[in-house]
Parts: sequence; structure tokens; C-alpha cells
Amino acid sequence: MTATTNPRFPPRCPKPLATGDLIAITAPSSGVQPSRHARLDRASDALRQRGYRVVEGTCLRAEHQQASAPAAQRAAELMRFLRDPEVAAVMPPWGGERAIELLPLLDFEALAALPPKWLVGFSDLSTLQLPLLLRAGWSSLHGPNLMEHGAAEVDTTTAGVWPLLAAAPGETLRQSASKAYRGAGQHVDWGVDPAAGFNLSEPTQWARLDGSSAPLTLEGRLTGGCLDTLARLAGTPYGELPAFVRACGSEGTLLFLENCEMSPCELLRALSSLRLHGWFDGLAGLLLGRSAGPATQGDLSMRQVLQDVLGDLPMPVLIDLDIGHVPPQLSLLQGGLARLHFNGAGGGWVEQRRLGTEGA
Repeated sequence: MTATTNPRFPPRCPKPLATGDLIAITAPSSGVQPSRHARLDRASDALRQRGYRVVEGTCLRAEHQQASAPAAQRAAELMRFLRDPEVAAVMPPWGGERAIELLPLLDFEALAALPPKWLVGFSDLSTLQLPLLLRAGWSSLHGPNLMEHGAAEVDTTTAGVWPLLAAAPGETLRQSASKAYRGAGQHVDWGVDPAAGFNLSEPTQWARLDGSSAPLTLEGRLTGGCLDTLARLAGTPYGELPAFVRACGSEGTLLFLENCEMSPCELLRALSSLRLHGWFDGLAGLLLGRSAGPATQGDLSMRQVLQDVLGDLPMPVLIDLDIGHVPPQLSLLQGGLARLHFNGAGGGWVEQRRLGTEGA
């Protein structure tokens, strides 16, 4: 499908998720291997326990060549759920590697004419969420993936997704910085322990890239996602972020990004490419999540890369926020209006005002 080059604005938010709503589970990128089916079952049961109905797609419980199914099949199933008036939300189990293949197969023009519905998750799912925002005007939710809700005990930050999904139009919700995050080497194997939660062992420390401890409050419309995948969209019809920033105007734009597995040199190239494509021009603030990639490459550190590429930007840059692959993470509305406060002491909060289906 041919994408337009102008962003749909203002973004429209799906209706609040309510008891009895139907949630569809499909894997538009990586599928779930049999060894992880017990975890998927726990996550599906968690939805039912919250009073939702659940339907599974056929692109879900298999994995071949890093995908749940061929691209055309994945795209058709995702479109079917996004167009189905009975489906209130699509919650993939997780991200993966190959969501970018779906972009030319999705009919964003058709979606722009339909009421929006929730697409929830992060990682490779942000490869779909950003074009949904820019091409169809749909707000979606960047936050915990479905599989994270299969834990026997879900931490407060991860559970923050549910009030945001159910919020009424015009309602404002605040999420605070986490108290602790998962340290290196603390990963768990859901194939061994399907009920495992996160081991949050390290104290959370939000910070400013410039090293200042002065408190700071930023406002604007949120958008962003996984830098590993979104950097590939810059300069394409699916990544016209500068046009969105211009459309936001005086409301401002808060761009959030997080690194899954890039080394410092690859991160340098990705950030430099985005800067060359104008992604940082006119932002009200740049929000960077904790990096899950290697901290150093030779004598080059991740922090030095951020300083070299972003240190002279005219807008504030916050780092080590609760966003992305080092859990837990905040739930952020793509295209939603937000205020983010950094308290100068390693913490803060983000407030988001729930938009209506017409963007107001």
C-alpha cells in the first residue's frame, strides 16, 4: 500500500478498555515456541481474570526463521483484527525482528477511516506503532508486552498499563519512576519458570545528559520506541517524524527512544542517522531509556556516545528512564499529551492526559 507523506493529526485514541471487551492475540513479528506456551497461557489467563474475552490468531504459537508465519499471513491477520469492530485491543505476546516486512502490506488509508483500537507492547512492535500514528492517526500504547503479565507477581510499574488503557477521555494519570530495575545477569527463562517475574535489584536513577541535578519539567506529545528498529524507518514514508513534530507546533514533541542490543558504535551510527534525518529538530525534549546493549566497546562507552552525538542539542536530554528492554517500564501513549518531571534526585513522574477518539 502507498503511504501518504503527511501525518494524520491530531492523533485519535481508542475507546477505554472495559470489562467484557475482546482482546486479540497475534504475533506480527516473532512467534511463541512450544517451550514458552505455558507462559503465554498464563498471560492469556491474566486477561480473562481481568474480565476480558480473548481470541488467538493463527500467527502465534509457532516460530520459523524468526517469525510466527510468512509476512503476508502475519499482515493479513493483523489487519483483520485491527478492522474487526468486535476487537477492542490487539496484544501481541512480544516483539521480535521482522515487523518491518509488514509495513508495505498494511492498508493505513483504510485504518485511518476506522475507529482506532489498542495495539499494546514495545520492542519490534514500535515498528508498527509509529506508522500507525503517522499514517493512520492512531494512538497506541508503548509499554509492557503481554508475556510480562504472565508473572505470578507483577510489579507496580508494569501493572500501570491497565489504568491507562481503561482511562476515560480527558482523564489524567500519573506514573512515578520505578524504585528499582533489573540488573545485568538477572534474566529469567520463562521456559524453565513460566511464572517468573522480574528481579528488580538495582536502584533506579533517572538523570540528565548534561549532568545537571536541577529539576526539570517537559511537556509535549509522546512518540518513539525501540531505536534498533525505528532508525530503519527514518527517510521512508513510514518514518516522517519531522512532519509530526511540525504538526505538534506549540504543543511540543517528546521523543522517547531505547536501545535493545546495539553496541556503542552501532548506537552512534543510529543516533547520527536520525540527527541527519532531522528527527531531533524542534523537539521539546529527548527521553532515553536504560540501555540493554553492551556498556562499552573497546574504550568507547555508551555514555560517551550519547555525549558525542547528543550533547550539543538545544533541548533537554534525559537518560536512564523507565523505558524499554531493561524492566520495569512506564506505559506511554503514542501521540498522547504528557508532562514529565525530573526531580533532580534520580526520580520523577510522567502525567498523561487521555485523548478522545477524535483527538480532543
